[in-house]
Amino acid sequence: MKGALLCALAMSASSVLDHPLISERYFFPRKDRVASPFLVEVDGATLACAFRKVAADAPTVVHFHGNGEVVGDWDDGFVRWLGSLGWSVLLAEYRGYGMSTGSPQLGRMLDDVERVVKASGVPPERIVFFGRSVGSLFALEAVSRFPRAAGLVIESGIADVQQRLALRVDASELGVPRSTFEAAIRERLDQRAKIAGYRGPVLILHTRDDGLVDVSHARDLASAAGGPVTLRIFERGDHNSILTVNEAEYRAAVAEFLKKVAPR
Repeated sequence: MKGALLCALAMSASSVLDHPLISERYFFPRKDRVASPFLVEVDGATLACAFRKVAADAPTVVHFHGNGEVVGDWDDGFVRWLGSLGWSVLLAEYRGYGMSTGSPQLGRMLDDVERVVKASGVPPERIVFFGRSVGSLFALEAVSRFPRAAGLVIESGIADVQQRLALRVDASELGVPRSTFEAAIRERLDQRAKIAGYRGPVLILHTRDDGLVDVSHARDLASAAGGPVTLRIFERGDHNSILTVNEAEYRAAVAEFLKKVAPR
Protein backbone atom coordinates (compact mmCIF):
# COMPACT_ATOMS: atom_id res chain seq x y z
CA MET A 1 0.00 0.00 0.00
CA LYS A 2 2.81 2.40 0.95
CA GLY A 3 4.67 1.55 -2.26
CA ALA A 4 1.60 2.23 -4.37
CA LEU A 5 1.16 5.61 -2.71
CA LEU A 6 4.78 6.57 -3.37
CA CYS A 7 4.36 5.50 -6.98
CA ALA A 8 1.27 7.67 -7.33
CA LEU A 9 3.05 10.65 -5.80
CA ALA A 10 5.90 10.18 -8.24
CA MET A 11 3.61 10.40 -11.27
CA SER A 12 4.45 13.30 -13.54
CA ALA A 13 2.00 16.12 -14.03
CA SER A 14 1.56 15.16 -17.66
CA SER A 15 0.81 11.51 -16.90
CA VAL A 16 -1.92 12.54 -14.45
CA LEU A 17 -3.45 14.94 -16.96
CA ASP A 18 -3.29 12.28 -19.68
CA HIS A 19 -5.44 9.87 -17.66
CA PRO A 20 -8.15 8.24 -19.83
CA LEU A 21 -10.95 9.43 -17.52
CA ILE A 22 -10.00 13.07 -18.09
CA SER A 23 -9.86 12.42 -21.82
CA GLU A 24 -13.27 10.74 -21.76
CA ARG A 25 -15.14 13.17 -19.54
CA TYR A 26 -13.57 16.51 -20.34
CA PHE A 27 -13.15 16.42 -24.10
CA PHE A 28 -15.86 16.05 -26.73
CA PRO A 29 -14.12 15.32 -30.03
CA ARG A 30 -15.91 14.73 -33.28
CA LYS A 31 -14.67 13.72 -36.69
CA ASP A 32 -14.91 16.07 -39.65
CA ARG A 33 -13.05 16.76 -42.86
CA VAL A 34 -11.14 19.89 -43.82
CA ALA A 35 -9.87 20.83 -47.27
CA SER A 36 -6.10 20.88 -47.79
CA PRO A 37 -5.16 20.08 -44.19
CA PHE A 38 -1.89 21.39 -42.78
CA LEU A 39 -0.49 18.26 -41.16
CA VAL A 40 1.64 18.52 -38.03
CA GLU A 41 3.39 15.46 -36.63
CA VAL A 42 3.37 15.29 -32.84
CA ASP A 43 4.23 12.58 -30.35
CA GLY A 44 1.97 9.65 -31.29
CA ALA A 45 -0.46 11.53 -33.54
CA THR A 46 -0.89 13.64 -36.65
CA LEU A 47 -2.81 16.90 -36.27
CA ALA A 48 -4.91 17.98 -39.26
CA CYS A 49 -4.79 21.76 -38.91
CA ALA A 50 -5.67 24.34 -41.57
CA PHE A 51 -3.26 27.11 -42.60
CA ARG A 52 -4.84 29.82 -44.71
CA LYS A 53 -2.29 32.38 -45.88
CA VAL A 54 -3.14 35.75 -47.40
CA ALA A 55 0.52 36.43 -48.22
CA ALA A 56 3.84 34.72 -47.59
CA ASP A 57 4.95 37.40 -45.11
CA ALA A 58 1.57 38.19 -43.53
CA PRO A 59 1.22 38.17 -39.73
CA THR A 60 -0.68 35.15 -38.47
CA VAL A 61 -3.47 34.43 -36.01
CA VAL A 62 -3.05 30.97 -34.49
CA HIS A 63 -6.54 29.97 -33.38
CA PHE A 64 -7.39 27.26 -30.81
CA HIS A 65 -11.09 26.37 -30.98
CA GLY A 66 -13.48 25.36 -28.21
CA ASN A 67 -14.50 21.95 -26.94
CA GLY A 68 -16.93 20.07 -29.17
CA GLU A 69 -15.79 22.21 -32.11
CA VAL A 70 -13.41 21.35 -34.96
CA VAL A 71 -11.23 23.30 -37.37
CA GLY A 72 -13.91 23.00 -40.06
CA ASP A 73 -16.28 25.11 -37.96
CA TRP A 74 -13.94 28.09 -38.37
CA ASP A 75 -12.54 27.48 -41.84
CA ASP A 76 -14.93 29.80 -43.64
CA GLY A 77 -16.26 33.22 -42.66
CA PHE A 78 -13.89 33.57 -39.71
CA VAL A 79 -10.85 32.98 -41.93
CA ARG A 80 -12.14 35.28 -44.67
CA TRP A 81 -12.81 38.05 -42.16
CA LEU A 82 -9.32 37.90 -40.64
CA GLY A 83 -7.86 37.62 -44.12
CA SER A 84 -9.63 40.85 -45.08
CA LEU A 85 -7.74 42.48 -42.20
CA GLY A 86 -4.44 41.28 -43.65
CA TRP A 87 -3.92 38.30 -41.33
CA SER A 88 -3.20 34.71 -42.27
CA VAL A 89 -4.91 32.15 -40.02
CA LEU A 90 -3.59 28.86 -38.67
CA LEU A 91 -6.50 26.87 -37.24
CA ALA A 92 -4.96 24.44 -34.76
CA GLU A 93 -6.58 21.04 -34.44
CA TYR A 94 -6.41 18.70 -31.45
CA ARG A 95 -5.70 15.01 -31.10
CA GLY A 96 -8.77 12.97 -32.01
CA TYR A 97 -10.66 15.98 -33.42
CA GLY A 98 -11.52 16.53 -37.06
CA MET A 99 -9.13 14.57 -39.28
CA SER A 100 -6.46 14.27 -36.58
CA THR A 101 -5.33 10.88 -35.34
CA GLY A 102 -4.88 9.89 -31.71
CA SER A 103 -7.15 10.70 -28.80
CA PRO A 104 -7.38 13.78 -26.55
CA GLN A 105 -4.78 13.74 -23.77
CA LEU A 106 -4.51 17.03 -21.93
CA GLY A 107 -0.82 16.88 -21.01
CA ARG A 108 0.23 15.90 -24.52
CA MET A 109 -2.09 18.48 -26.06
CA LEU A 110 -0.27 21.19 -24.14
CA ASP A 111 3.02 19.91 -25.57
CA ASP A 112 1.50 19.84 -29.08
CA VAL A 113 1.18 23.62 -29.02
CA GLU A 114 4.91 24.17 -29.53
CA ARG A 115 5.02 21.72 -32.44
CA VAL A 116 2.15 23.48 -34.20
CA VAL A 117 3.72 26.92 -33.81
CA LYS A 118 7.13 25.78 -35.00
CA ALA A 119 5.60 23.92 -37.96
CA SER A 120 4.02 27.18 -39.13
CA GLY A 121 7.43 28.71 -39.75
CA VAL A 122 6.09 32.09 -38.62
CA PRO A 123 8.27 34.01 -36.12
CA PRO A 124 6.47 34.36 -32.76
CA GLU A 125 6.66 38.15 -32.92
CA ARG A 126 4.40 37.97 -36.00
CA ILE A 127 1.80 35.77 -34.28
CA VAL A 128 -1.31 36.55 -32.26
CA PHE A 129 -2.56 33.56 -30.29
CA PHE A 130 -6.36 33.30 -30.06
CA GLY A 131 -8.04 30.82 -27.71
CA ARG A 132 -11.76 30.23 -27.35
CA SER A 133 -13.15 28.40 -24.30
CA VAL A 134 -11.01 25.28 -23.75
CA GLY A 135 -8.77 26.68 -26.48
CA SER A 136 -7.70 29.33 -23.95
CA LEU A 137 -5.68 26.59 -22.23
CA PHE A 138 -3.59 26.19 -25.35
CA ALA A 139 -3.37 29.87 -26.24
CA LEU A 140 -2.00 30.60 -22.78
CA GLU A 141 0.39 27.67 -23.09
CA ALA A 142 1.53 29.25 -26.36
CA VAL A 143 2.39 32.65 -24.87
CA SER A 144 4.18 30.93 -21.98
CA ARG A 145 6.40 29.17 -24.52
CA PHE A 146 6.59 32.05 -26.99
CA PRO A 147 6.60 35.22 -24.84
CA ARG A 148 7.59 37.41 -27.80
CA ALA A 149 4.21 36.81 -29.44
CA ALA A 150 2.60 39.96 -30.87
CA GLY A 151 -0.60 39.51 -28.88
CA LEU A 152 -3.12 37.25 -27.16
CA VAL A 153 -6.90 37.05 -27.54
CA ILE A 154 -8.92 35.03 -25.02
CA GLU A 155 -12.62 34.47 -25.70
CA SER A 156 -14.86 32.80 -23.09
CA GLY A 157 -11.67 31.60 -21.46
CA ILE A 158 -10.86 29.64 -18.34
CA ALA A 159 -8.88 30.99 -15.38
CA ASP A 160 -9.39 28.16 -12.87
CA VAL A 161 -8.75 24.80 -14.56
CA GLN A 162 -8.98 22.86 -11.32
CA GLN A 163 -12.55 24.07 -10.88
CA ARG A 164 -13.44 22.96 -14.41
CA LEU A 165 -11.83 19.51 -14.12
CA ALA A 166 -13.38 18.92 -10.70
CA LEU A 167 -16.81 19.12 -12.32
CA ARG A 168 -15.97 16.02 -14.36
CA VAL A 169 -13.56 13.86 -12.38
CA ASP A 170 -12.34 13.26 -8.84
CA ALA A 171 -8.71 12.56 -7.95
CA SER A 172 -9.69 9.25 -6.35
CA GLU A 173 -10.97 8.05 -9.72
CA LEU A 174 -7.53 8.73 -11.18
CA GLY A 175 -5.86 6.62 -8.53
CA VAL A 176 -3.92 9.52 -7.01
CA PRO A 177 -4.27 11.65 -3.87
CA ARG A 178 -6.02 14.97 -4.32
CA SER A 179 -2.75 16.75 -3.55
CA THR A 180 -1.10 15.04 -6.53
CA PHE A 181 -3.95 16.00 -8.84
CA GLU A 182 -3.92 19.60 -7.66
CA ALA A 183 -0.12 19.78 -7.96
CA ALA A 184 -0.31 18.53 -11.56
CA ILE A 185 -2.80 21.26 -12.42
CA ARG A 186 -0.69 23.94 -10.72
CA GLU A 187 2.44 22.75 -12.51
CA ARG A 188 1.00 22.73 -16.01
CA LEU A 189 -2.23 24.74 -15.96
CA ASP A 190 -1.72 27.76 -13.75
CA GLN A 191 -3.48 30.12 -16.14
CA ARG A 192 -3.06 33.18 -13.95
CA ALA A 193 0.70 32.64 -13.76
CA LYS A 194 0.92 32.15 -17.52
CA ILE A 195 -0.92 35.36 -18.36
CA ALA A 196 1.04 37.23 -15.68
CA GLY A 197 4.27 36.10 -17.30
CA TYR A 198 3.25 37.40 -20.72
CA ARG A 199 4.09 41.08 -21.12
CA GLY A 200 2.43 41.63 -24.50
CA PRO A 201 -1.03 43.06 -25.22
CA VAL A 202 -4.10 41.01 -24.34
CA LEU A 203 -7.74 41.19 -25.40
CA ILE A 204 -10.28 39.29 -23.28
CA LEU A 205 -13.85 38.76 -24.53
CA HIS A 206 -16.68 37.24 -22.47
CA THR A 207 -20.43 37.51 -21.97
CA ARG A 208 -21.90 38.54 -18.65
CA ASP A 209 -24.37 35.62 -18.78
CA ASP A 210 -22.00 32.82 -19.80
CA GLY A 211 -23.62 29.78 -18.19
CA LEU A 212 -20.69 27.43 -18.84
CA VAL A 213 -17.65 29.49 -17.87
CA ASP A 214 -18.60 32.24 -15.45
CA VAL A 215 -17.61 35.80 -16.30
CA SER A 216 -15.46 35.81 -13.15
CA HIS A 217 -12.89 33.79 -15.13
CA ALA A 218 -12.49 36.70 -17.56
CA ARG A 219 -12.09 39.18 -14.73
CA ASP A 220 -9.52 36.97 -13.00
CA LEU A 221 -7.45 36.64 -16.18
CA ALA A 222 -7.63 40.37 -16.82
CA SER A 223 -6.53 41.13 -13.26
CA ALA A 224 -3.58 38.76 -13.56
CA ALA A 225 -2.37 39.95 -16.98
CA GLY A 226 1.26 41.05 -16.97
CA GLY A 227 0.91 43.42 -19.92
CA PRO A 228 -1.67 45.88 -21.25
CA VAL A 229 -5.11 44.27 -21.22
CA THR A 230 -8.49 45.16 -22.69
CA LEU A 231 -11.51 43.44 -21.12
CA ARG A 232 -14.76 43.42 -23.11
CA ILE A 233 -17.80 41.97 -21.35
CA PHE A 234 -20.86 41.73 -23.61
CA GLU A 235 -24.31 42.17 -22.15
CA ARG A 236 -25.95 39.87 -24.69
CA GLY A 237 -25.39 36.23 -25.62
CA ASP A 238 -23.88 33.27 -23.82
CA HIS A 239 -20.92 30.92 -24.08
CA ASN A 240 -21.79 29.60 -27.53
CA SER A 241 -23.50 32.66 -29.01
CA ILE A 242 -21.04 35.37 -28.02
CA LEU A 243 -19.89 35.92 -31.61
CA THR A 244 -23.19 35.55 -33.43
CA VAL A 245 -25.19 37.74 -31.05
CA ASN A 246 -22.52 40.44 -30.74
CA GLU A 247 -21.00 40.10 -34.18
CA ALA A 248 -20.48 43.78 -35.00
CA GLU A 249 -19.04 44.68 -31.59
CA TYR A 250 -17.01 41.47 -31.38
CA ARG A 251 -15.47 41.98 -34.82
CA ALA A 252 -14.75 45.64 -34.11
CA ALA A 253 -12.94 44.78 -30.87
CA VAL A 254 -10.80 42.11 -32.53
CA ALA A 255 -10.09 44.25 -35.59
CA GLU A 256 -9.00 47.19 -33.44
CA PHE A 257 -6.74 44.93 -31.39
CA LEU A 258 -5.12 43.33 -34.45
CA LYS A 259 -4.55 46.72 -36.03
CA LYS A 260 -2.85 47.92 -32.85
CA VAL A 261 -0.53 44.92 -32.48
CA ALA A 262 0.20 44.28 -36.19
CA PRO A 263 3.96 43.91 -36.74
CA ARG A 264 5.56 46.70 -38.80
